[in-house]
Amino acid sequence: MGKPTGFMDYKRETSVSEAPLERIRNFNEFHTPLSKEEQQIQGARCMNCGVPFCQAGMNIMGMTSGCPLHNLVPEWNDLVYTGNWEQAYNRLKKTNNFPEFTSRVCPALCEAACTCGHWGAPVSVRDNEHGIIETAYKEGYAGPHIPKVRTGKKVAIIGSGPSGLAAADQLNSRGHAVTVYERNDRVGGLLRYGIPNMKLEKKVIQRRLDILTEEGIVFKTNVNVGKDITKKELEKEFDAIIFATGSKKARDLNVKNRDCTGIYFAVDYLTKATKHLLDNTDEISAKYKHVVIVGGGDTGNDCVGTSIRQGCASVVQIEMMPKAPDERLESNPWPEWPKICKTDYGQEEAIAVFKKDPRIYETTVKECILDDQKNLKQIKTVKVHFNNGKLEEVKGTEQILDCDLLLIAAGFIGVEDDLKKSFKLETTQRNTIVTQPNSYQVKDKYFTAGDCHRGQSLVVWAIHEGKECAKEVDAYLMGYTNME
Repeated sequence: MGKPTGFMDYKRETSVSEAPLERIRNFNEFHTPLSKEEQQIQGARCMNCGVPFCQAGMNIMGMTSGCPLHNLVPEWNDLVYTGNWEQAYNRLKKTNNFPEFTSRVCPALCEAACTCGHWGAPVSVRDNEHGIIETAYKEGYAGPHIPKVRTGKKVAIIGSGPSGLAAADQLNSRGHAVTVYERNDRVGGLLRYGIPNMKLEKKVIQRRLDILTEEGIVFKTNVNVGKDITKKELEKEFDAIIFATGSKKARDLNVKNRDCTGIYFAVDYLTKATKHLLDNTDEISAKYKHVVIVGGGDTGNDCVGTSIRQGCASVVQIEMMPKAPDERLESNPWPEWPKICKTDYGQEEAIAVFKKDPRIYETTVKECILDDQKNLKQIKTVKVHFNNGKLEEVKGTEQILDCDLLLIAAGFIGVEDDLKKSFKLETTQRNTIVTQPNSYQVKDKYFTAGDCHRGQSLVVWAIHEGKECAKEVDAYLMGYTNME
């Protein structure tokens, strides 16, 4: 695939990021893509390695190596190299329903497993994917494909995040009538309100939703399933029902004075920030505030970038785990996912604005300190370490940090209680919905996919879950399935 010597002839190039001090002036995406000609050169670097780990999506040492969607990466890299952009799009769409999302927000598991990356720089797979889908939109061949035959079967999908949308796309293409219910005012789930605009502009989501609507999928927003429409009503109207509600129960902090003004879950903070951009509604503003974020993952980084754009006075990101090494250790060989320290866009911006990395490692919050009106004023932190798997405080390491906005980005702990109660759902120890063994089927006409099935994970895994669940639903409805 690609040019036989391309990986030796050409250096890795990626889209150019706007300088941190420039991009923080707005909430727009800040990457300038390569030209088509430059992108074709990057496609040439795909080296016909023989064993394409990039598309394997397999588990190695408890971590995913390669793309969970099994994208045909070498094939469409070659098609990019030769300038066959429409064929590249057709290859990409065989495995990925929404490359416009993954090419923006996926951490590129494919690139971490690229054979080129074993001794040098991996192929710029994600940028090539972005080039393919954006060219397809520009040239007009990414438009709607309306099913010619309808089966007469009706499917309800509860939740419009990436797993729900993927299942809807697959089942609608098969000819089933699909209705997607969304509790919020707009479709998209965490794509819409959990991922900030500078990572995924909302017009990109709407562009795809317009196509899905034209293809026949019905979206109903502001509907809280279980309350606004009952279990009995759903069962009467639909032949199959899919839970794709995500893992939205946020992990809380158990600290002194937790119940005070100035503490918010990250998902609520990011949701209000996006709604403010869309509708000019009230937001949880970080302007002139000392912000502390609990959580070192992607969501915590998104909170860093958002608070800087809002004009915070300072920002600190607290992480319980030790700092990862800057380079891959011998105990973490390719093609395992590289467990190395990553400085993401928000941290880059904090370094540019405040001249220091916002992250503090092996630390947790011990106490919230309030003013006379019981508003958050400061926090007390303490160093921690793991002793035989148990988290312990390090005595004498307490510190006081100014903080009048504390954001909890400590992950999620499964499905919400209202959903379990409304549908009498049994859940696992991880608080995900129990299914039949090795299946997406809960019971009878009920199925589940995405984070509410596998736990909090990546967008690419959610799309995979939606597709696999759709296969089982199709087989349940038709007695067989021809879905890929």
